[in-house]
Amino acid sequence: MAWSSRIDPLAGGRVPGWAAPERPRGSRWFPVVVAALIQVPGVLIALGDSAAHPLTAAAVAVAFLSSALLAFGRAHPGSVLVAVAVLCAPAIALTAGPPFAAVPLAFAVIGAVVRGARVWAWWTLAGFAVAAPLAAFLLTERPTAMIRPLILALILCLLVGVGEAVRNRRERYREISRAIAARREAAAEAERLRIARELHDVLAHSLSQISVQAGVGLHLFDSRPDKARESLEAIKTTSGQALEEVRGVLGFLRSDGYAERSPEPDLSRIPVLVETYRRAGLDVTFENALGEGASAATGHALYRIAQESLTNAGRHAQAHTVRIRLAEEGGWYVLTIADDGRNRAGEPLIEGKGMLGMRERAELLGGRFATRETPGGGLTVEARLPARPAEAA
Repeated sequence: MAWSSRIDPLAGGRVPGWAAPERPRGSRWFPVVVAALIQVPGVLIALGDSAAHPLTAAAVAVAFLSSALLAFGRAHPGSVLVAVAVLCAPAIALTAGPPFAAVPLAFAVIGAVVRGARVWAWWTLAGFAVAAPLAAFLLTERPTAMIRPLILALILCLLVGVGEAVRNRRERYREISRAIAARREAAAEAERLRIARELHDVLAHSLSQISVQAGVGLHLFDSRPDKARESLEAIKTTSGQALEEVRGVLGFLRSDGYAERSPEPDLSRIPVLVETYRRAGLDVTFENALGEGASAATGHALYRIAQESLTNAGRHAQAHTVRIRLAEEGGWYVLTIADDGRNRAGEPLIEGKGMLGMRERAELLGGRFATRETPGGGLTVEARLPARPAEAA
């Protein structure tokens, strides 16, 4: 595993993360070359020892050639281990001195364990621990010849532990990679939801206002051209503000990772929002008993909830009067929007995307969101956000 990067469209470029590195070209031949080079002294000793067993030179040569099988260890770790053990056992049983012939077997054991062939490794070592000493005794007719293969079998068992350590390390890196990928995906999903909420609120509000003003302008175009002109000016202002907010939401998605962003709307923009709806013919009153002190995130959420509520009141509920009140009660910022729209008595309230977005905004900041019937008809929306999140939690 290695620290790498990948393309993330939400981040506008590459983001860091754990990724499996590409293996160098020819890396599969590395154990083959190392095992062969280490065995060269053993081959030369066996060829030059005239007093050795007649089969020793042949056995050492076979063990030397068995190194080539290590190249196939990645695809077939278990079968390669068995084959190498069978080919190296005669040389281990017949030779004396340094156990050069055991090097390919050591590579095969570690490789098999690392690649998950544990059962192959243990059964092969068990067979080697029995067959190699027996072969040494039968070929040399010396009981002491059994000691050397038994010691090598013990060493190979210790190498199984080395393979397990390497395997566990790889597994930990894989777990880290999966955890980082999961966190990145969760962050990307949260960002997609945030963008969706922002775009919905901006576009729903702006297009609703443009539609209302366009209707007013068409209705008064012939009888009162001055009022129609005001409607067109309102459409121009609203569309310009919408474009600025959309640029602010989507600006960071530019390929260079940087874009100028206008400040996000907060509580100070609510009077401007109210005035916009008043000009559209909606009787809106706003009472602000909160004062200063709300954080940027809280102010932005309260503004969006008020904006969406006004949009719903004017567009869907066909309300004529809306009352907005903002106050602090018991460590909570409370925003209440009551309208006199269509009577919902006896009708279940179906939450659309706008209502769902308001609920998500409140709950993301540790707050609460609720709706109820307004006395005399209409709908009341209430959002409570913690003034001090640590205490409210």
